[in-house]
Amino acid sequence: MSERTKTVGRVLTRQATPAHGDIGLREEAALVPGRGNSTYGGMTGEWKDITLGDFVALQRGHDLTEPERRPGHVPVIGSAGQNGFHDTALAKGPGIVIGRSGASFGQVHFCATDYWPHNTGLYVTDFKGNDPRFAYYFLKALDFDRYNSGSAQPSLNRNFIYPIPICVPEPDEQKAIAHILGTLDDKIELNRRMNATLEAMARALFQSWFVDFDPVRAKLDGRKPADLDAATAALFPAHFQDTLLGHIPQGWEVCPLADKIELLSGGTPKTGEPDYWDGDIPWFSVKDAPTETDVWVIHTEKSVTELGISNSAAQIFPEKTTIITARGTVGKLALTGTPIAMNQSCYGVRGITGYGDYFTYYSLRAATTQLQQRTHGTVFDTITRQTFETLDCIFPPPKLTAAFDLAVEPLLEQIRANLHQSCTLAIIRDALLPQLLSGEIRVTNVRNEVASV
Repeated sequence: MSERTKTVGRVLTRQATPAHGDIGLREEAALVPGRGNSTYGGMTGEWKDITLGDFVALQRGHDLTEPERRPGHVPVIGSAGQNGFHDTALAKGPGIVIGRSGASFGQVHFCATDYWPHNTGLYVTDFKGNDPRFAYYFLKALDFDRYNSGSAQPSLNRNFIYPIPICVPEPDEQKAIAHILGTLDDKIELNRRMNATLEAMARALFQSWFVDFDPVRAKLDGRKPADLDAATAALFPAHFQDTLLGHIPQGWEVCPLADKIELLSGGTPKTGEPDYWDGDIPWFSVKDAPTETDVWVIHTEKSVTELGISNSAAQIFPEKTTIITARGTVGKLALTGTPIAMNQSCYGVRGITGYGDYFTYYSLRAATTQLQQRTHGTVFDTITRQTFETLDCIFPPPKLTAAFDLAVEPLLEQIRANLHQSCTLAIIRDALLPQLLSGEIRVTNVRNEVASV
């Protein structure tokens, strides 16, 4: 195979003319997978020139309102990915959905099973003999912003993108490329599912000890608390006491949440000062909040410099600080997996002396619904320091929270390790993606390296 670049090919694109609203053709250099420069013409027959319309057939998705959804196991795939389930499939899997408008314009999603393609996307009905997963990666690498046919908001029209000239390998090579990239994605997905299991285990232990009081109930019934060593079991009392919040374990206390935590404020360096931004310090905002099952925030969209920290109200919080979003979107939680700064729309939360980091995180998580119910504000929902003072919670002695932290630490640390591994795998995948799809590197050159990773 002749060497070719992954960068530019000459491609006809359609561009809306704002003044007249007409659609015209213009020729430009574009980042199109599978298109090399002029040296491409000397390649072997393993890759062929076709148009995107020859590669896949696209259809517009179908409306499905919430009242129309019936309980089932068929995933509903729209512009932003999966959004619930339905009992009827309109498209055979595997399939691909591409966001066709709005904020999710150009986002590409793969579904291995039969699915319902939502009206917010275009979906592939016919792969025309091409490998479905290769087609997913190929479409994912396309810069759909270049083929926006909308004016007020982005819009993707299949008739505008069908003439795009592309170059693709034969099916066997497609399968090999998809296998390489899919192996990395499969491991990322495995890590995600493993994290969900590990987090559920940690959450279940908090529920058992501090909400349902299972060890106390066992002792009260004359039974040995399940799955506890003698030292840990001895930390739980054998009786209950009456409080304003009902029966709670003897010796535990009811007090405002604010009494057991330290609230820390964030800040935003001046956005107009370039020396304050793009530094080495992650800077958290609500968009960086992890899923509940991932728990940790290990990287952020924006970062700041030491100079930005020293010239603003922002401060750096240590690892294992709980962050809770407090304005607009209230109640999103994260544990800091690395030293992090944050904006003023969040609070950093640390347990007072004796109360562990993981206990503090799960205590905030258990209290989130009640905190959200106490929001106020005319424009945005907001929780303030006073909000934490108005919420009474049940607290065990510090030694028991330390025992909880010790019990769940291996689970949460494995979640953090999985997140770091998935981040590394995603970087490798994203680096390989354009090179494999352009033919710049071949599967035989990277198969062993990916297998070792």
